[in-house]
Amino acid sequence: QVQLVESGGGLVQAGGSLRLSCAASGRTLSNYVMNWFRQAPGKEREFVAAISWSGVITDYAESVKGRFTMSRDNAKNMVFLQMNSLKSEDTAVYYCAARRTGTDLYPFWGQGTQVFVSS
Repeated sequence: QVQLVESGGGLVQAGGSLRLSCAASGRTLSNYVMNWFRQAPGKEREFVAAISWSGVITDYAESVKGRFTMSRDNAKNMVFLQMNSLKSEDTAVYYCAARRTGTDLYPFWGQGTQVFVSS
């Protein structure tokens, strides 16, 4: 079993930055692609970013490309989401999730961290 715990959310003004962290415990995530999703009030959960085990391959939603950067530290079993040039539409609960490599299965999710961007 894997536990994922997000942190780093908070209130920030538009144009500002936040860095989200996701700490994994219970087992190594060597066979998992790590992801960030978000869900705004009244909206469906949406994909934000993903990173391969090596950290070489990343993928981003069009809405965050050029502003968000995902990284991982496998030695510490952590992933990060650096969010710059934040917009009010980035306001959401952000979730860390682990996808088993080669599948569409997301067996592990964090509890989420709230990001609120004031305009």
